[in-house]
Amino acid sequence: MNKMIRIGTRKSALAMVQTELVAEALKRVQPGLLVETVTKVTEGDRILNKPLLEFGGKGVFVTEFEQALLKGEIDFAVHSAKDLPMDLEDGLGIVAVPPREDPRDVLMTPAGPDLSAKKEIVIGTSSLRRRLQIEALGKTLWPGSAVRCEDIRGNIQTRIRKMDEGLYDAIILAAAGLKRMKMVNPPADSLEEYFETNGTYDFHYFDCETFIPAGGQGILAVEGRIEDRTCELAVRIQNEEAKTCLILERKILKLLDAGCHEPIGVYSRIRDEQIEVFGINRRDGETKRVYLTGGTGELDLLAERAAKGLR
Repeated sequence: MNKMIRIGTRKSALAMVQTELVAEALKRVQPGLLVETVTKVTEGDRILNKPLLEFGGKGVFVTEFEQALLKGEIDFAVHSAKDLPMDLEDGLGIVAVPPREDPRDVLMTPAGPDLSAKKEIVIGTSSLRRRLQIEALGKTLWPGSAVRCEDIRGNIQTRIRKMDEGLYDAIILAAAGLKRMKMVNPPADSLEEYFETNGTYDFHYFDCETFIPAGGQGILAVEGRIEDRTCELAVRIQNEEAKTCLILERKILKLLDAGCHEPIGVYSRIRDEQIEVFGINRRDGETKRVYLTGGTGELDLLAERAAKGLR
């Protein structure tokens, strides 16, 4: 086993933090390991003035790293699993899945007056899934106020700055990213609905049953060459529960042929050796939800049943 490995990552602060988490995990299981971080700018990083669905969808954050893997320039690439396309390049695969971070979505607002005092609340999100769910929830959260969603792109800091400038009344972010950036500190033992403030911003965490996350949300996927010996190292940081949930969520998304063009949410969790699946989608003007349970050895059947209910 080589004592030096190279890990590819995007240049954003969050991507660097996530890659460092993987690097430190690898060092713990392989004392003396040296890790070099190789940064790249992806198409998704370069084009910030268009929604992802207009110029390539999820693959725009991955292609440059897959090319580097195939050329042998890097040994691994660290991705947010929800950004991975369903089909990876031949010879490449997800070689490790570390433990899942908080999968919830968070509504972030400037601290202060209740948004319900506004006639119209403008929320920044480019996700069709988030848009579908916040527009429905808005009737309960802010009775009498209209909710309008506007596209927003960029890293966490850019999105917060745009909200501070008054372009949006609120933005929706992944709890996992906020926690990894140490911007929030919710209770570690609960994934229920929760409210937190730091005096500057308020954070409203939605529970995953009410506001269903994107498939793979909160999970890091380590991509590598599936026949390379370095995979033997990567698999040692794998979390089997997170891996099982990711496999199921990606199976459902693949059956639905889901990219960025549909408001699909899929989330699974394991309790008492049973796996629970929550899903949401909107097709032909109808919003569909599913909730299923089954054994962890029934992933194909569960995926087929969930996809059928969401079509």
